Amino acid sequence: MGSGVSSGKLGQAVARSVGGLPRQFWWLWIGTLVNRLGAFVATFLALYLTVERGYSASYAGLVGALYGLGGVVSSIGAGVLTDRIGRRPTLLVAQVSTAVSVASLSLVTHPVAIAAVAGLVGMATNASRPAVQAMMADIVRPEDRVRAFSLNYWAINLGFAVSSTSAGFIAQYSYHLLFFGEAAMVLATALITFWKLSESRPQSAAPEPGLRPSGGEADISMWKVLRDTRFMVVVALNLLLATLIQQAFVSLPIAMGQQGLTSTDFGTVIAVNGVLIVLLQLPLTRFIEHRDPAKLLIVSALLTGYGFGLNAFAGGSAAFYAVAVVVWTLGEMINSPTQMGLVVRLSPTHGRGRYQGMYTLSWSVANLGAPLLGGIVIDRFGSTALWAASAAVGTLAALGYALLLRTMRNDAAEELAAGRPQPMSPAPDREPTG
Repeated sequence: MGSGVSSGKLGQAVARSVGGLPRQFWWLWIGTLVNRLGAFVATFLALYLTVERGYSASYAGLVGALYGLGGVVSSIGAGVLTDRIGRRPTLLVAQVSTAVSVASLSLVTHPVAIAAVAGLVGMATNASRPAVQAMMADIVRPEDRVRAFSLNYWAINLGFAVSSTSAGFIAQYSYHLLFFGEAAMVLATALITFWKLSESRPQSAAPEPGLRPSGGEADISMWKVLRDTRFMVVVALNLLLATLIQQAFVSLPIAMGQQGLTSTDFGTVIAVNGVLIVLLQLPLTRFIEHRDPAKLLIVSALLTGYGFGLNAFAGGSAAFYAVAVVVWTLGEMINSPTQMGLVVRLSPTHGRGRYQGMYTLSWSVANLGAPLLGGIVIDRFGSTALWAASAAVGTLAALGYALLLRTMRNDAAEELAAGRPQPMSPAPDREPTG
């Protein structure tokens, strides 16, 4: 009897997590999962260059920087294309370009050619993100968006966990198999896009409930995005938190190594991040999806900043580092779907591609700058200073979210008092009933 009740509750929980979303969302979700399952090259590019090709660590770092720079460039370009030619064409161009450039990277041998193609790979790989996020916002109802973004985030991390593990075994046999394997998986994603996804770009300029009106597609330019103060504050705050999260993959292993911990210790500690996201992201989303996003964003910033700040007290204990990972991972899991919902609500309907491109740019800049920044701080002041600064940055981001969302509430109250509807309330989105 008890097992039957437990099974029933589990079934209800699953239904609440995945039910009610449109079929096109699930094809988009499957495409994301397949793509991430084959995301081998970015993880093992440095090893490929130094172990397989015999290049220096500095050259591998240069190639990695060019890969990141390609992502920075494509964030804006892909956002513009997403609005101009549509979500589906942008996705197809990005996916086919990724497959071709990844396969080419395994064939070129000249160092200049490798560096150039790596930049193209970074550009093509990142180009699909604004289109995916804009399409998701187009096809999912406002009240389901936090859940949808959370499911997509979960698929990204599940795919990354599997691909990182399997890539290590594949690389033992052939690095070329890694490159062509990723190319094949991306082509499979392109086929899903071609056969199962239809264009979702809104044809009417009429805004949906709870969102900012666009004023027509012709009015949405990158200059208008840059002048959108509230949105650019969100981008800046995300840049702060993204810079913190990227320290986990460069500064954290350096600090652990300086304290005598091994690469195995680091692998075990950082695995906690992926395991928590895979196990807890969906139930956590059920808990947060209809709660006040202002409080959630403030809490997420504090958890992220203080989670990294805890590293200052680890004292060479892998177990303590693992506890710190738990804290900042909880912040990451709360922030990602909540902030994506805020980004969509701040984005004019016909400017979603450009707005998503600018938001994606904050991640690309963090990927490019965080390793350099963390290395400089550790070299000059030590890892303890870096972790203390991380706590300060988390506090600053929390204050930024509090001020931003209080301003949005005040603006909403003034609009309502003047008899004008204000779509920018930070309360959870709701569509009218009836």
